[in-house]
Order: sequence, then structure tokens, then C-alpha cells
Amino acid sequence: MVFLCSGDQGWVQHPWSAPAGSNLPKLRLYNSLTRTKSHFGCLNPYDQIGKKDTGLSAKCTIINIRLVLLQELFVPQNGNKVSWYCCGPTVYDASHMGHARSYISFDILRRILMNYFKYDVFYCMNITDIDDKIIRRARQNYLLEQYREKKPAAAQVLQDVLSARGPFQAKLAETTDPDKKQMLERLDSAVAAALGPLQGAVESKAGEADIQHLVLLEKAKDLLSDWLDAQFGSQVTENSIFSLLPKFWEGEYHNDMDALNVLPPDVLTRVSEYCPEIVDFVKKILDNDFGYESNGSVYFDTAKFATSQKHAYGKLVPEAVGDMKALQEGEGDLSVSADQLSEKRSQNDFALWKASKPGEPSWDSPWGKGRPGWHIECSAMAGSILGESMDIHGGGFDLRFPHHDNELAQSEAYFENDHWVRYFLHTGHLTIAGCKMSKSLKNFITIKDALAKNTARQLRLAFLMHSWKDTLDYSSNTMESAVHYEKFLNEFFLNVKDILRAPCDITGQFEKWEAAEMELNESFYERKAAVHAALCDNVDTRSTMEEMRALVTQSNTYIASRKSSKLQPNRMLMKSIALYLTDMLKVSESLCSIPGGVFIHRTLLQNVVATKMSFYWTNSVPPLTEVLQLCDVVRNDTLPELGVRLEDHEGLPTVVKLVDKETLLRERNEKKKMEDEKKNKKEEAAKKKLEQELAKLAKMKISPCDMFRSETDKYSSFDETGFPTHDVEGKDLSKGQTKKLRKLHEAQEKLHQEYLQTNQNGC
Repeated sequence: MVFLCSGDQGWVQHPWSAPAGSNLPKLRLYNSLTRTKSHFGCLNPYDQIGKKDTGLSAKCTIINIRLVLLQELFVPQNGNKVSWYCCGPTVYDASHMGHARSYISFDILRRILMNYFKYDVFYCMNITDIDDKIIRRARQNYLLEQYREKKPAAAQVLQDVLSARGPFQAKLAETTDPDKKQMLERLDSAVAAALGPLQGAVESKAGEADIQHLVLLEKAKDLLSDWLDAQFGSQVTENSIFSLLPKFWEGEYHNDMDALNVLPPDVLTRVSEYCPEIVDFVKKILDNDFGYESNGSVYFDTAKFATSQKHAYGKLVPEAVGDMKALQEGEGDLSVSADQLSEKRSQNDFALWKASKPGEPSWDSPWGKGRPGWHIECSAMAGSILGESMDIHGGGFDLRFPHHDNELAQSEAYFENDHWVRYFLHTGHLTIAGCKMSKSLKNFITIKDALAKNTARQLRLAFLMHSWKDTLDYSSNTMESAVHYEKFLNEFFLNVKDILRAPCDITGQFEKWEAAEMELNESFYERKAAVHAALCDNVDTRSTMEEMRALVTQSNTYIASRKSSKLQPNRMLMKSIALYLTDMLKVSESLCSIPGGVFIHRTLLQNVVATKMSFYWTNSVPPLTEVLQLCDVVRNDTLPELGVRLEDHEGLPTVVKLVDKETLLRERNEKKKMEDEKKNKKEEAAKKKLEQELAKLAKMKISPCDMFRSETDKYSSFDETGFPTHDVEGKDLSKGQTKKLRKLHEAQEKLHQEYLQTNQNGC
């Protein structure tokens, strides 16, 4: 459209040139179903940080190479809502860093999807409180506690441990896995070391037998528990025994997650609460002809499912199908006897419902008393909450086969579809200083132990500095890097806060931009674009953190350059960069607390100093030395208690940094420790120097004519100057000996002469 102007000139509105625009990167997630990064793109997500939700449904694209072999537009199954199910813990022991690897990583992904990409995430997680491991551990704990309550005599303990050690050593001899064998050998060595003293005490009827048998009981509790369970486990019939253990450890797990600042799930499901739903789930799989009953148990027919036209078995790890070791581990230690394995039509089949044996908890079912299989629990619970299809399913890398492949098969058999899960996300393994971590191998670090060494924020930073899907090595080097990164960011925020606290009127905060500001601002926007691209690339937090580090480094260089020119950095530019970094850290909840949440103005600091001075001096002007001493007291003692650190820069106002009190007191103690060590070293050096000078002086006092006369154990005759001529046996000294002694004699002459001259005394 054109607009004519009035008059004879015939002016018209010129055409407008529309900007070409640019294509923003779209979110890509590594999907275990395709082993590729699938598009999951959003509309302008990164400019939404700190703004209200626009209400727009984010459109996404999936590249699903193996399943559909083409690129298709993808929209989350329910508008902007993302349904997500995560495999939770099997609660029979303390949560460890392997758990933290998954749950912190998924918490980071969840928060980024919600806070950065603005998805409405509905997050469901389970608690496995019925499982072969739980049953065995609960029985063992119960039987061992009963054994201890009987207070067996030392001789009885000795006999029982020796009896338990027999089958244990047979198991050790059969073990081929090197890591497991090493763990069993360590355990056997500890028992052997405790056996000797008790055997000696029992044979000699010594009084210390009562103490030694308690030591052995503690060292051999694992052997003894296995032995007791093998004998009496089938007699444990009270269901409550099997619920107390998981209830306790579930509580500990939630406490650990809260300490790690991990968001709780929107819905949490427990297997024990879903047994009726699990029974119904199994019944429908049977109705759909993908399962069969055998001796009170129900198994999934993998062959029938795999050969059906619209289904496929082993979608995640097809190359693992038939792996008997993995399949038996998936069935559980209590479910792989020869009789149970013979019940199956194929060794690839897995239990949907297990007939309970004596010593196992049970629930009613059409097939008799039994309990759920491991894989079925997630399918039934997730299906109850999320329906026939979910957007994301998450879990650890080692759950891919058989657990998740079996979940997929039985769920798609139940819902009669081929898309129960759209995206499967698997977090990488965690190693301990390069070694495999395993609870069964007793090679693990509990979350409580990790939090005793580092804060939750430091642990989260360590995870952010690594890819969520790759192996993470938990080591001192890893944590030192995270601590250094945290300190690096904290110091930047403290510097910016000091810049913003500088007195300024409302117009003075807007300063002219020079070339340095333009250059930094251009780099700022480049870094923001790079961060967005990294987050779109499979939520690459490692690259994101590096881009943020680079931005802080450039900002620090700019600040230093301005200060070296005795100029203040640009307030608004520094504020913009700091706010962006703050928002980015909040996205993944890595910003637990930026030090100095309250502002203390210079006037307040001046009042603190003035009050302190008036307390000491009321009417007279003090000497300068006293003023300086008081300033040191305020700086080193008073202000740290208020969370204030002062830093001096030549020619510029003192920098005021607000840091948490504990950090400052720790810094003060470390500084005092270093000063004390330096003082002690100085005193030791002075003492050593004095000793050396005294020794030298004592040596200088000795006349050369007397220096050898006292060594009668070496020499028997001397000349008139006191120089030795014969050794202790009366033999003449050799030329070599004489030459060596002559040098010592001449050196002593010089030293003694120096002494005489100093004291101005004669011979």
C-alpha cells in the first residue's frame, strides 16, 4: 500500500524492506530409541527467561531415523505439556553417588525444559519397594538381629562363622567377575583376620573372648546373614518385615534428594500401593495373548511379541537380546532357580507376576499368591498416571536392557500400540576416581558422605560441567574444578555488586559507551547465542558453562582495564551481564545463593567504624598507630562477623564485597594459619641461623694448635704446632692423610685469626 501526499509533488510512501531474520536452533535430545539427536525445537525460548509464559505451544521436530526414516514435525502429545516418567530407586540401602548421577542430571534437564524452554513438565517417578534385593536384605537383617538378641557365646559365634565361611569360600571360588571376586576376597580376609584372635582366646579360655567375638560378629555379618538366610529365610512369613526396610530407606532417599536440592516429582508411585493395578495390567497382557501362566507365575512371551506385525522386541538394545546374564539379573536373585527357569517357554521370556515362595511377601491374584515382576511395575504405574503414551522416559544407562526394553514390550502389548515412549533418555555411568562404582561390590560413596565434603551447589556444578549422557568420574580433581568455578563466579558477582553500590544519582548510572563497551557488549550477545545453541544441542551444559566462563573472563578483563585507567566500569553493562548469568544459573538451580543477599552501604560501614572509634576515644585525638590498629581490628575481626570483605586497590575506592559469614571466617582462619606457619618457619630459620652462628663461633675459638690434640682415638703424636704426625697405632701418617689434615689446619688458622681480630686479643 502507498500513501499519496497532498500537493503537486506526488510524494508516495517508500516500500519497507522487511528483515530477513534468522533461524534459531531447535532443541535436540539424544533419544536412546534412535541413538540420534532428535529435534525437539521451541519458538524463541531463550528470550523468555525472566518473562511470563507467552502461552504459545512450542513446536518440535523429530528425526526418527530407525523407526520412520524421515524428518517429521513433532508437537508434544498434549500441547505444551511434556509427560515424563523416571525410574526411581530400589530402596534397600543408603542412596549413593550413582543415584545422584541420575537424579541430579534429570533434575537439571527437567528444570531447563521448564525454565528455559518453557515447557509444562509433568514429572512422575516410582519407588521400588518390592524387589528380590529388598526381600533378601529384609530377611537377612531380621534373622541377624534375632541372632544377636540371643547373645550367643563366643564359642558358638566362632563355630557359626566357620560354618558360614564354607559356602562363602565355595562361592568365592566360583566367582569369575574380577571386581566381584576382589570384593569377596577383601571380605574373606577381614573375617580371617578376626577369626585368629577369637580362636586363640576360646582355646585359652581368656577373658578377651567376649570382646573378640563381637569384633568377629561385625566383620562376618555378611557371611553370617547369607548363612542364616539359607537356613531360616523360608520361615520369615510376616509381611511387615518386608515393608519396614524400604519405608526407612525411602525416607532417607527423600532427605538426600532434598539436601541435593532436587525437585520432588509431581507424582510418586510405590509398587506396594499399585499391586491391584499391576494384576489388572498382567490380565490384559494375557487377554491380548502376549503372556502365559506357568505354575502360578505369569511370563511375557517375547517370541510371540517379536513376530507380531506391529511390534518389535529389543528396540533400545537389539544386540543384547539373548544375553542370559543380563536377563537373569533382571529377573532377580530369588527368581532364577532351575525350576523357575524351566517354567519358561523361552529363556528370553521374563516374569510379569511371580508365584511367592515361603519367606517372600505375597498378594492375591487370579494365579495364586504372588508378587509383581520387576519390569511390570513401571509399566503399570506409568500407564496409570500418564496413559498409553508418554513424551519422555528417563533412567540410568544400565537400565536400557533388559529393564526398559521389557517395559516397552509389555506396555505396547497392553496398550496395543508401538509408541509407549517417544523419547528415552539415559544418564551416563558414574565412576569413583576412575573405578567402577557398584553397591553390590561395596564400592560406593553415599550422598551424605559426598555432602560432607562438598555443598549441593558444588556437586551440581560438577554435573553441569559434564555431559548428562556420558560417564562422569567423581574424583578430587572433578570437585576441585567445580569449587574453583563456583569461586570464580562468586568473585565476579561480588565485583559487580561493588560497582553497582558506588554512589550515583539516577542520571549518572547511564554512561557513554566507548569502544571497550561496544566490544564487550557484542561479545556478550555472541556468548548468549552460543549458550542457546549449546542448550539446544542435547542440553549441552558443559559447553554452556564454558561459554559463561568465557563471558566472565572477558568482563573481568574489561573491569581490570577500566580500573587501571582509574575509571569506573559501565554500570548498566555490568548489571546486564550479571543478571543474565544469574538467570542462567537459576535455570538449572545452580544458584543456591549468590553471596551478599543484602546491601550494606559505605555510610553504614563508616558508622560502624565511627562507633568503634568513639567507644575507644571520647575526648582526645588518638595517635596514628592506634587508629591503624583499630582499622585492622574492624577489617579483620568486626566486618567478617557481618559478612563483609574489604579489598584495597591503589588510587581507587575500597571494594566492598558481601560474602557469607562462614566463608569469611574460614578465609580468616586459613589466613591466620598461613601467617602462623610463615611466622613459625621464620622463627625456625632464625633459630637455625643462630645455632649455626654459635657453632661457628665455638669453632672459631679453637686454636689450630689444639684442634687435633683432643682426637687421641685417631692420633698418638703431634709436632710443636699441634699437627698430628702418627696415627693411633704409632705409624707415620700417609702423604694423602697429611695433605687432607693440612687443609683443615689452614682453614682453622683463618677462622681463629678472624676471631682474634674481632676480639682484638692475642694468642
